[in-house]
Amino acid sequence: MDVNDQTGSIGEETVEFIEKLLKHAAEKEGITKDTEISLTFVTNEEIKEINREYRGKDSPTDVISFAMEEQGEGEIEIIGEESMPTVLGDIIISIERAKEQAEEYGHSYKRELGFLTVHGFLHLLGYDHMNEEDEKEMFGRQDEILHSFGLRREDV
Repeated sequence: MDVNDQTGSIGEETVEFIEKLLKHAAEKEGITKDTEISLTFVTNEEIKEINREYRGKDSPTDVISFAMEEQGEGEIEIIGEESMPTVLGDIIISIERAKEQAEEYGHSYKRELGFLTVHGFLHLLGYDHMNEEDEKEMFGRQDEILHSFGLRREDV
């Protein structure tokens, strides 16, 4: 896993927490150990620019994921050596939004950061919440992973 802190506000303890959580989530999802993920922490301004450029929304958001293994319509599958690690993609989290939402929802910053990390990770695996059925599946899976890791909404 590659962790990039563009805000200069993430300590080693937080990085270790996120790495353990992602490892746990990967195990719960049956993901092999040779899988790569990039996680970047940014400011509201930086995520707003990314959100505008890639999603056409001119506002900050909390988390954005870019899946690398997704095959779009008309794309040709790349056949590579099986020994190469799978690159799942990139997760980008706004530290400012995480802090704002933790306060808004009445739980800890750590819990919110964990929630956003797992949310972004599940998006990389193809989970989505575009309709009620998909949302129920994704959020249910998200809660299962967070709870089995010991992070509950009421954690402060």
